[in-house]
Amino acid sequence: MVSADENRLLTESGPGTPGGDVLRRYWQPAALTEELDSDRPVVPVRLLGEDLVLFRDDQDRLGMIGRRCPHRGVDLSYGRVEDGGLRCPFHGWLFDVTGACLETPAEPPASTFHTRVCQVHYPVAERNGIVWAFLGDGDPPELPGLDCFVAPGPQVFAFKGMWGCNWLQAHEVGIDPAHAAFLHRFLGAADGTYGLQFRDTIADTDVTVAELMREAAAPDITIEPTPFGFRSRTLRRYRDEFTHVRVSNCIFPNAITIAMSREMSIFQWHVPIDDRRCYWYSMFVSYGNPVDAEVMRAQRISQVTLPGYQPIADESNNWGFDPVEQRERTYTGMGADINVHDQWAVESPGPIFDRTAEHLSPTDAGIRTHRRMFLAALRQPDADTLIGTADPGGLRGPGAIDGVTTGDDFDAAWRNLETQRREASGWAPALAD
Repeated sequence: MVSADENRLLTESGPGTPGGDVLRRYWQPAALTEELDSDRPVVPVRLLGEDLVLFRDDQDRLGMIGRRCPHRGVDLSYGRVEDGGLRCPFHGWLFDVTGACLETPAEPPASTFHTRVCQVHYPVAERNGIVWAFLGDGDPPELPGLDCFVAPGPQVFAFKGMWGCNWLQAHEVGIDPAHAAFLHRFLGAADGTYGLQFRDTIADTDVTVAELMREAAAPDITIEPTPFGFRSRTLRRYRDEFTHVRVSNCIFPNAITIAMSREMSIFQWHVPIDDRRCYWYSMFVSYGNPVDAEVMRAQRISQVTLPGYQPIADESNNWGFDPVEQRERTYTGMGADINVHDQWAVESPGPIFDRTAEHLSPTDAGIRTHRRMFLAALRQPDADTLIGTADPGGLRGPGAIDGVTTGDDFDAAWRNLETQRREASGWAPALAD
């Protein structure tokens, strides 16, 4: 349980807020690269409570500037891409990717007025299907050396979706390994796109994930601090046959990485649009065969509406809830798409959950740890270094794996599996920790 003041500090992300200042010290996803794949590569962006516009100019340079023209406030997402920048249709003012005003053509030819105008702008970088933005003060740090950034392009697929809740609610479902045994439980064989990993047999066993979750619903969870945040190790003992070891990570302040399979991990950021809505951005990283991006996109694009990537299932249609299905097939009654299960879990408490009314349990160790870290960071705004900022390029991995062992050295078991897949990948660096 946190106080009302702590809940406000944890959930506010706009300009000038302590929490927003922390998030601005890190690169954040601003858009999918695919959103710029058109004859007019201009995308309105709302990020951390700021209205911005992302564009690719006619020289293939990326820029992100304030959405309101500094002249009369019109919406620059309707601007014209031409002459080395983005031109406002109202009076023709032209802005380049650095926010500099290049022209004010309605002024007399000898006017130098444009030299005294500069639009808000932020550094951006494109990496493996996502355009990243740095909204902090000063020069941006380098992007961290995480697997999702250093992997060859064919090994990564990126996608996003909108949730109607505060970013912290989205993040906290990702650092809660206990919920999978219930929220994603299948009463019979799993079916559907996102339930496949629950139907699949766990490597080196003849037990499906669904069977494991039903048999071993109460996990043993331990938290270990790391240079990038913390590692969560979840143990589930299946009868007397084996122990399932799952390692996931919190990448401070608002990202996670979890294992999707022995071959693939997911890196996911939970990014505030404002305090009541957020996007999740996922990067699916394969350590084996290249991803089939066309198939993966087709599976996911059918579940959202464009251009905002809002999910089709939401509160207005009860997240697809079917009481017959809940009785006979799934624990939630909301279909086989586990992303919808998570969406219900984070949206149904309301846009900003009142954490003064919650009762955290021992299995919520990751949630407690993250809140302590975030509160400590926002209360030290002048700290020279925050978690993972001292040497972002030195951060590698992190390892996210699930596997089984019949022994008692669980740390050695998962590290051995992680080392094997990194060596087999041909590109993934050795773990840094």
